[in-house]
Amino acid sequence: MHRVVITGMGAVTPFGTGVKPLWDGVVENRLAITPIDTFDASPLSVHFAGQVHDFDPAGCLDKKDARTMERFTQFAVVSALEALRDSGYDIAAADPYRAGCIFGVGVGGIGLTEQEYSHFRDGGVSKISARYVPMMIANMAAGTVAMKTGFKGANFATVTACASSTHAIGEAFRKIKDGYLDCCLCGGSESALTTFTLAGFQNMRALTKTTELSKASIPFDKERSGFVIGEGAGALMLESYESAVARGAKIYAEVCGYGATCDAYHQTAPAPDGEAAAAAMRMAYEEGGLGAEDIDYINAHGTSTGLNDASETAAIKAAFGEHAYKLKVNSTKSMIGHLLGGAGAVEAIVTAKSVETGLIHRTVGYTTPDPECDLDYCGSGNVTGTVRAALTNNLGFGGHNACLCIRQA
Repeated sequence: MHRVVITGMGAVTPFGTGVKPLWDGVVENRLAITPIDTFDASPLSVHFAGQVHDFDPAGCLDKKDARTMERFTQFAVVSALEALRDSGYDIAAADPYRAGCIFGVGVGGIGLTEQEYSHFRDGGVSKISARYVPMMIANMAAGTVAMKTGFKGANFATVTACASSTHAIGEAFRKIKDGYLDCCLCGGSESALTTFTLAGFQNMRALTKTTELSKASIPFDKERSGFVIGEGAGALMLESYESAVARGAKIYAEVCGYGATCDAYHQTAPAPDGEAAAAAMRMAYEEGGLGAEDIDYINAHGTSTGLNDASETAAIKAAFGEHAYKLKVNSTKSMIGHLLGGAGAVEAIVTAKSVETGLIHRTVGYTTPDPECDLDYCGSGNVTGTVRAALTNNLGFGGHNACLCIRQA
């Protein structure tokens, strides 16, 4: 068995391209959720989204390459290449079959599907692009990252809705821990901001319809009214501790545990008692050899929906008992919205940075306590101190629960 550490990170988020804009944004408690202006939202009752503005992949990709990739794949490649550069890993000096790429995607190329369907509707079969299928499929994020890096080891996509990229990181962790890989670029990506997609989420009453930006994404607050959809990607370079130490790499933190369970309850609603999510949390910290009292912080799924936030609170209490009331709990979605398949990876980066720096960001917008959500959600400001170990949770439609335990290395 091998210890697994984080040696590189990369991101594309509504704060901008790169981990620095992401971390600066959450530390400064800035709201990156904005009125929708990247597509026509006029038919909708939804007003806000976590949009990635001014994204330019030119720094990593030439124009020809970029034209062959859907936006979610561009996000994945740009974030993965940042993580690889950050790690300083020299693939030329390593065995490429010991280096993998695992990326989670929840939706894939739905924007391209809409575009190509309109071509089909207006002009028939011959008008559908020959590139449509290889650009649209969800596994192309992982596949393209491998093409750009030369990593020839385990390569696949995890597709578990909002838990997709947490599962991707967890599976990469296991591949390294069990000795199948020396390193793995892993994470998740999503770009599903279209009228069609939002209409589906809106009609199932999952999205907030508020016209007040300050109340759009307010996880765990009594006045929460639904989530804000976002787009973006996050990537981590995971590596065996031995490999990282041997080459003198900077180590941000250690991934020491992973829990994966299923509610087996409902298509979209979480189980109210949170029992299966609690089991995933216990699995994660126990695999790291830790007890409940060793965890200082949880970066929660925290979607700002009534059912999720109450269920996740119940799950935390079930997993931690009285220690739940000593935990710091926050939601990065309060600032950037819900990145769907990209959420877990971005939130894992924030969790790792919190472990590294000792800073836990505020849950922005949290003002009104809910009796059902009675933990410490960092509503009054950032918290600083030592973060020995932390969990990051993501819960997906279908009842998928995924949790990572990240500790000081």
